[in-house]
Amino acid sequence: MTVPRSADPADLATLRADLVADCSRCVGLCCVAPAFAASADFAIDKPASSPCPNLQVDSRCGIHDRLRDRGFPGCTVFDCLGAGQRVTQHTMGGRDWRDAPEVAATMFAVFPVMRQLTELLWHLTEASTLLPDGPLRTAVAAARARTEAHTLAPAPDLVALDAGGWRREVGELLGRVSEAVRAEVPERARDRRGADLMGAALRGADLHGVSLRGAYLIGADLRGADLRRADLLGADLRAADLRGADLTGALFLIQPQLTAATGDAATRLPAALGRPGHWARTSERRRR
Repeated sequence: MTVPRSADPADLATLRADLVADCSRCVGLCCVAPAFAASADFAIDKPASSPCPNLQVDSRCGIHDRLRDRGFPGCTVFDCLGAGQRVTQHTMGGRDWRDAPEVAATMFAVFPVMRQLTELLWHLTEASTLLPDGPLRTAVAAARARTEAHTLAPAPDLVALDAGGWRREVGELLGRVSEAVRAEVPERARDRRGADLMGAALRGADLHGVSLRGAYLIGADLRGADLRRADLLGADLRAADLRGADLTGALFLIQPQLTAATGDAATRLPAALGRPGHWARTSERRRR
């Protein structure tokens, strides 16, 4: 999708319409390709390229509405951002690994590469809405076009793609976008990029415009914190308490980060992201 000049950030949901998972057009790739180990996130061990026992013949999860209760919270925080249907429908021409076992290995190898590309498209689309016309916006548009072209490549090219290298290159560009946008925040606190803030007491903290890129915020108390315009690209928000926090305009945040955290009705979110369903249930249990 071409991003219009000076797009309103509130229109991001529309601009990212092709970056939303459509399980009806996928063949359960997220339930087959990855491996996971029995842990707090998964109730069982599952090797890579092996179907989860909860996967049904229609490629849907048999316990999707009760994953957390059955010990699979790790599944609830995964979002392919449209990678599944791109691999199924475009890269593999609508084939199913069940009916065409000869393509299964290739399909499973392509899926994680495509997932990286769709996440980059998610961020680059956002970046395009944040910048005025100029060299930086032009560079973002070029990176987005190149990323989109990668998603359209044949399977062998995708398997051979240095996705990590391209991710680092795009990450540097997004860093420049972040600096340009956050420079507009006066007297902001010091950046905490990559900081170990696990379990940190940050209730009510003024983090407006602060870079928390790649920071470890696991279990951090961020109740009532000001996270407006904070750069949260890659920040680990597992079990972080976002009740009452203000994430308006937070940069490069994706839905799985929110789903991994806890929040409530008072948590203010970026316009393009949704409030996780489990937040209401968690808040109710805490009130009790």
